[in-house]
Amino acid sequence: MLHASPSSFEILPSLAKIVCEPGWKWQKREKALLNYDLFYVWSGEGTVIRNDEPFEVGKGSCFLFRPGDHTSATHNPQKPLVLTYSHFHIAEPIHEIPEPYRKLSETVDFEYMLSRYVRLFLVPTYGAKEEGQLILKQLMIHLLREDRQQPAEKKVSNQLTEAIHEIANYVQQHPGIPHRVEDLAARAGLSPRYFSIKFKELIGFPVQSYIIKTRIERAQHLLLHAGMNVTEVADALGYRDIFFFSRQFKQYTGKNPSEIR
Repeated sequence: MLHASPSSFEILPSLAKIVCEPGWKWQKREKALLNYDLFYVWSGEGTVIRNDEPFEVGKGSCFLFRPGDHTSATHNPQKPLVLTYSHFHIAEPIHEIPEPYRKLSETVDFEYMLSRYVRLFLVPTYGAKEEGQLILKQLMIHLLREDRQQPAEKKVSNQLTEAIHEIANYVQQHPGIPHRVEDLAARAGLSPRYFSIKFKELIGFPVQSYIIKTRIERAQHLLLHAGMNVTEVADALGYRDIFFFSRQFKQYTGKNPSEIR
């Protein structure tokens, strides 16, 4: 599915997010599925059976049923399932297919995409089909990536990503602090060298460049909207040399701070 064109994803009827009634159950049918069915559990407890193999499911449980599968399900009426299902077909040969089942530990990104996907078809929406095809392929790529990452790697990767983004947010919220790479790395519990490598990989900027970038962006805001002069802005952002501030500001914006002011 990684190399399938988005236009080859045919979105079929039976697409919804539902809260299952207490007496809900998914009866096994004589005929097997004719297409793919993305089946995701938002909350609740239940049992899903795929080709006679039972799975205890809860938040984050995600199936990709395939053509030829036989399926059925029940749930705990005291904790009813909230689920999304979506049937689709792919109109070209495919070589990589996500595994039939996994339980997602990090659900935010996947649920955001899934929610947007479903919302497209709640009411007539311009470009819904085309955007839906793009999102559906994104969802499949997300599952393929999830399947190829080892459990231990996932845990470390998720923790590291969260730590780096927390540091980037900290720098952005405190642009006037004289941040040192060593201090930021210690805050993340990493060596300065490894922190610098992962920071650039995840954020897209070297640490020092990102620190300067956040300062200059804040300086632009203060000059435009806070009624502060160049000296006041430089001082507020930790610059002790106004000429150095002006030179750095022009390097990043192409203009002198006095021009912005």
